[in-house]
Amino acid sequence: MSTFSGLNAATTALWANRRGLDVTGQNIANVNTEGYSRQRVDLAAIGGSSVPAFFSTSSGIGQGVNADDVMRIRDAFLEGRGHTEHANLGQLVAETDAYELVEQAFREPGNTGMQKMLTEMWNGWQDVANSPSEPAARGQVLKRMETLVGGMHFAQEQLTGQWDQTRNNLSVLVDDVNAAAENIAQLNIAIQRATQSGLPANDLSDQRDVLVMKLADHVGATVRQGKDGVLDVAVGGMSLVSGGTPTKFALVGTNDPDGTGSDPLRIATAIGNFSVRVGGTAAGQVNTLNTILPGYRGQLDEMAFNLSETLNAAHGEGYDLTGVKGGPLLGSPDGSKVTATNIKVMITDTDRLAASGVPGAANLDRGNADRIAQLAKAPNGIDTGYRKMIVELGVQSAVSQRNLDIQTSITTTIDAARESVAGVNLDEELTNMLSYQQAYAAAGRMVTALDEALDVLINRTGLVGR
Repeated sequence: MSTFSGLNAATTALWANRRGLDVTGQNIANVNTEGYSRQRVDLAAIGGSSVPAFFSTSSGIGQGVNADDVMRIRDAFLEGRGHTEHANLGQLVAETDAYELVEQAFREPGNTGMQKMLTEMWNGWQDVANSPSEPAARGQVLKRMETLVGGMHFAQEQLTGQWDQTRNNLSVLVDDVNAAAENIAQLNIAIQRATQSGLPANDLSDQRDVLVMKLADHVGATVRQGKDGVLDVAVGGMSLVSGGTPTKFALVGTNDPDGTGSDPLRIATAIGNFSVRVGGTAAGQVNTLNTILPGYRGQLDEMAFNLSETLNAAHGEGYDLTGVKGGPLLGSPDGSKVTATNIKVMITDTDRLAASGVPGAANLDRGNADRIAQLAKAPNGIDTGYRKMIVELGVQSAVSQRNLDIQTSITTTIDAARESVAGVNLDEELTNMLSYQQAYAAAGRMVTALDEALDVLINRTGLVGR
């Protein structure tokens, strides 16, 4: 064994502990950096030669320490669980927001909601029944019907605007997904080259993991580890990133909220138009566009149609102030099927309101106005159907909010577990820093001791005999 072998061991100790201090400093510097994973120096003893030789032997003590590997601390299981839970959270957030906006469109309960407008309209007909010849009562019921029709227009416009905005948001989200996939593919190439060259790629891996989590939030992406640090990304079983090759997604489907039945919105591959079963925010927005908003728009249209049919039928049974049978109260400007968008009050003259139920006694009878006012209490009437719709909306919104609260708690727990593994703990780093500092000082003292021993050996040996 060489006399200078001790210096080699001390030198490697100095190098290893200095690198440990460098890595500790890097961890401390990035304690608040998003997506940063703490790093650790893997120390490995350099053993002595185990190969037999004729003229050389090894003491078996070893050659020092190796600190070439700097590991990035991550738990693959927790990362995969995080992707799943973030996808679930993103979907529930999108759906819960949709229900809240639908509730805002109907404004229930409140003094500006359609239930209040319906009640005031029926009360207006009761006022006409009490004073069938009073112009003020007749004019008031027309104004209240116009207010109700305006409320339907407003609610439907709100739902349509929400649909358009959600579609635009989904289109932007798809563009973000494509951009993130392109960046992940480029990072895969860089990481692969670095790994094959024996260079560290920890920071590049951190950047890639941030993008993967973003994709999990957006579309429910999952990952599969490949060779040389490469990460493949899939969405609903469809490949989004394979090595250094990304796949582009596109939003396809109708631009009309009334066309979702025949041409629903979906995410598909830009090449081949293969449908992708997405998760995350995209899944919530697709469900909003194809199911939630069209469902309530359809119910509102049905309510407008039933209201017009019911009032027109009841109004046609009576007689106005001129003795003529009552005409349509509600309709559409072009005669098409009545919807919440095109519904309109067709009568503007108060004399044309058919309050009387008896021909020839128009100014004295109030029977038809009273019958119309009593429609508010019909077991299967407009009010009952509307209240049922609002109750179902409230239940669905409450269930969605409760599920969101539960999922938020689960996701927070998983993120805390991920952070406990990958996050930087300043107390731990301080302990490591002191440990490396003491080891570095001890290695330096070892070099000094060896230097003094060699000085005696080289410069002082043989001086006693002179």
